[in-house]
Amino acid sequence: MAEPHDLTALEQAAAIRRGELSSVELVTHHLRRVEALGDTVGAFVTVTAERAVEAARAADAVPADERGPLHGVPTAIKDLTLTAGVRTTFGSAAFADFVPPVDADVVRFMTEAGLVSLGKTTTSELGCSLYSEGLVAPPARNPWDLAYTAGGSSGGAAAAVAAGLVPVAQGSDGGGSLRIPASLCGLVGYKPSRGVVSGGPLGSGAFGLPTGGPLGRTVTDVAALLDVLARPVPGEPYLPPAAPDGGHLAVARAASPGRLRIGRFTTPMLADEPVHPDCVAAVDRAAALLAAAGHEVVDVPAPLGPEAWPLFETVWYVLALAPVPPEREPDLLPLTRFLRARGATIGAGPLLAALGELQAQVRRGVRRTAGCDLLLCPTLAAPQAPVGAFAALDPAEDFDRQRRFSPYCAIFNVTGDPSVSLPVGRTDAGLPVGVLLTGRYGDDSTLIATAAQLEHACGGWDQHPAIWRAVDSANVNSTSGVGRPSS
Repeated sequence: MAEPHDLTALEQAAAIRRGELSSVELVTHHLRRVEALGDTVGAFVTVTAERAVEAARAADAVPADERGPLHGVPTAIKDLTLTAGVRTTFGSAAFADFVPPVDADVVRFMTEAGLVSLGKTTTSELGCSLYSEGLVAPPARNPWDLAYTAGGSSGGAAAAVAAGLVPVAQGSDGGGSLRIPASLCGLVGYKPSRGVVSGGPLGSGAFGLPTGGPLGRTVTDVAALLDVLARPVPGEPYLPPAAPDGGHLAVARAASPGRLRIGRFTTPMLADEPVHPDCVAAVDRAAALLAAAGHEVVDVPAPLGPEAWPLFETVWYVLALAPVPPEREPDLLPLTRFLRARGATIGAGPLLAALGELQAQVRRGVRRTAGCDLLLCPTLAAPQAPVGAFAALDPAEDFDRQRRFSPYCAIFNVTGDPSVSLPVGRTDAGLPVGVLLTGRYGDDSTLIATAAQLEHACGGWDQHPAIWRAVDSANVNSTSGVGRPSS
């Protein structure tokens, strides 16, 4: 019989609706798993156990006809995301004791949807790197092999979901920060089109690069959480595309995108870097499955090339200049100080020139792939990276190695297109390998439907690492005898 954490997020909510489980039982079960495994995988900076149980009691008291698809389900909030009354460190010792007075819009939406946060997940300092190894929490480790990083900046969120500490988690993505951890940890990580998810109530929009989004084990779970996050908010700097009829969950359940033209490429875009054969093999497998599903898969040139890197690099340096109290600057990590020092030398003129040239390159790239409904490429240039592989280096070398490890994802933050990492491949050692599927701006529906179709063709992606069973059910006092629904 399945344990509660074996159920997907939607199945957990369904068990609550059928009266087989309460939200309090689910939250208590997952909190015990957090206590047992949270530090091992480096998932959480702050655990809010008492607050979570109180929220679960409130969720159980809501009338059945007022409950949404994820009502009562445990989740977690990335530590870059403002959460009123809860320590939010932004992954940094410089903010180790910061407690925001307001919720980010996405936190408010999740609370109103009846989701129950267990705490704040580990992130890279100020979201600056693609690994989550700082001073305020243990490093985020890949539950499939603890010697490897869970990635960043949503690394703790991915570690929590892949280890069965929560079924879905909120994250954000400014240069691959959802999709990189998803690829490493065998999850679905979804970056929606620019404007779909509010970044409010604070912030400048950060040139349109970052957006909030969901991480989960299945496309339907991810689509359900996206429906929660994707609520229009007046005053946002980017106009949200129209939502699909019935929501993203209905689109994922239908899994019927129609016949598409899908452009395939493996050439890295931000670096002239050899691509690991396992990453190419994962793309080949995805291409074959998509072709077997009736789509036309064609080889296309990469939309952009390494010439885009100096421009993106300039923008990333400036984005590292988040407000930090001057007296706390020495508490920042060497990489963060390096990025901020570079950013401080960039004036308004060079920044505007870089943004303008980036947009010009995006326009040229779109013309290169005109006629394609979706693009298919690797998520990363290599399947995995050990913990410490980047942070042990000189900051300049660290940053350059990150570029070479992840030369695909960030381009689609520049374009604003929806993009998802899907766990299609495996290494010989059984570690996950992701592929990146990217849609046209504003057409999240086609991307989600195709991702769900590919998931079905792969036989499902809700697979678990050995650590999933490392905690004996008797030790966590879990509720047993809860089965998956028969259909």
